[in-house]
Amino acid sequence: MTAAMEQTVLADGRVELNAGVDASLGTSSLHNEDLAPVPVAKRTWTTYNYLALWIGMAINVPTWLLASGLIGLGMSWTQAIFTIFLANLIVLVPMLLISHAGTKYGIPYPVFARASFGTLGANVPAMIRAGVACGWFGIQTWIGGAALFAVVGALLGKTSFWMTAGEMAGHPWTLWLSFAVFWALNMVIILWGMEAIKIFENWAAPFLIVVFLGLMVMLVIQAGGLGPVVSTPGTKEGEFWGMFPLSLMGMIAFWSTLSLNMPDFTRFGRSQKEQAYGQALGLPTTMTLFPLVGVITTSATVVVFRKAIWDPVELTGKLDNPILLLIMLAALALATLTTNVAANVVSPSYDFSNLWPSKITFKMGGIITGVLGILLQPWNLLSDPNQYIWVWLGTYGGATGAIAGVLIVDYWFIRKTNLKLADLYRKDGAYKYASGFNWIAIVSLVVGIFFAIGGAPVPPILPKGLIDVELFHQLANYSWVVGLVVAGALHYVLTMALGKKSVE
Repeated sequence: MTAAMEQTVLADGRVELNAGVDASLGTSSLHNEDLAPVPVAKRTWTTYNYLALWIGMAINVPTWLLASGLIGLGMSWTQAIFTIFLANLIVLVPMLLISHAGTKYGIPYPVFARASFGTLGANVPAMIRAGVACGWFGIQTWIGGAALFAVVGALLGKTSFWMTAGEMAGHPWTLWLSFAVFWALNMVIILWGMEAIKIFENWAAPFLIVVFLGLMVMLVIQAGGLGPVVSTPGTKEGEFWGMFPLSLMGMIAFWSTLSLNMPDFTRFGRSQKEQAYGQALGLPTTMTLFPLVGVITTSATVVVFRKAIWDPVELTGKLDNPILLLIMLAALALATLTTNVAANVVSPSYDFSNLWPSKITFKMGGIITGVLGILLQPWNLLSDPNQYIWVWLGTYGGATGAIAGVLIVDYWFIRKTNLKLADLYRKDGAYKYASGFNWIAIVSLVVGIFFAIGGAPVPPILPKGLIDVELFHQLANYSWVVGLVVAGALHYVLTMALGKKSVE
């Protein structure tokens, strides 16, 4: 049976399996209900749903602090906001290119990766992405628990049992309780499924906007103006262009890994136009405006509290109105939850399901993610954030650029967005390659990673990187872009030279 007989292409370009074909795939070890193509009738996400998703994901504590990091390097606040805005415009491009397959075919990221990496080889990029997500899930959950602990402590008072509780493994038992509660909230939401996540993001987005804008306005009024931060030039304004490239790469890296698994969300899209508009409206705008709110609010704190308070958790602890404290507690919890569930749990849930479709469901994949998040012991990892976040996760995350390069080139330039949908779920279909692995894609990925992070320092193991050559040290500074370009170009050249029959 040909691909044309197995799938229907609608007038708007979306594709679905014909009646009976999806059922016939039910016995395949590569298929389960969570990984199966979403029927067109169930692709109901609109522009607002994607806008709300991005508002929910982008409003979080790290985003609030983005501008502070750049200002700390010596930029003025206007230069910092411009750098953040441009970075998110840039990362939006690969994000939309990869998102297209989700809406067109109704498939999640690991199934999409089967077309380029092979039905089994897709587990390589899936597990790389899952590893990054699990690491960040643990960290964000610990941060969320710590915020919950701090705000409840502010409500009850510094001398309350909550703040003076006995220690367990170096931390108050109330902090461990806060971590457990926050972890459980993440698990409950993921166990409700993707529809619940959509509803959760829809309602959380406007609440978060109102609360944080309200906090900014309140402090600006109390300060009698915008404060000194927004009127102070950067400490190294004349050196802006020297620090700009690396700062831009850092801001691009903030959402670069999520660009891989956006098909996990866009597979529910009602149309390409709606998912693209929703993301374009939600990502660069929220990622620019929320750090700006952080800058203005912090500037006002210099007048109100006599010092710049960048951390919104610390700032919340300074509020003496119990109603405001409760509202901020809800906002901080929601801000971390909306980011953590969507960015760090959805992806590995599908990725682990893809590893063993017949045994691991989406919900079970979410539980695996939660357990690994605990086993990684984020409380210890964060005790040396330079080593873990900036060395391990930063280097490891840089490797995902190479995955994006292979996916984009394979889908857009080699296959011209045409996939045989049913064969993505067959061991003996068009994407079996060599025993389920497309070695051209694997080699391209490895070479892309080699160029991207080969010169990255990994102290104390490899203080000068795997390759102590100045060129590779420079390339490591632009790891995500280097990986994308090198892996994508090599995949195209090798496929055209050696593997063209596999895409005909």
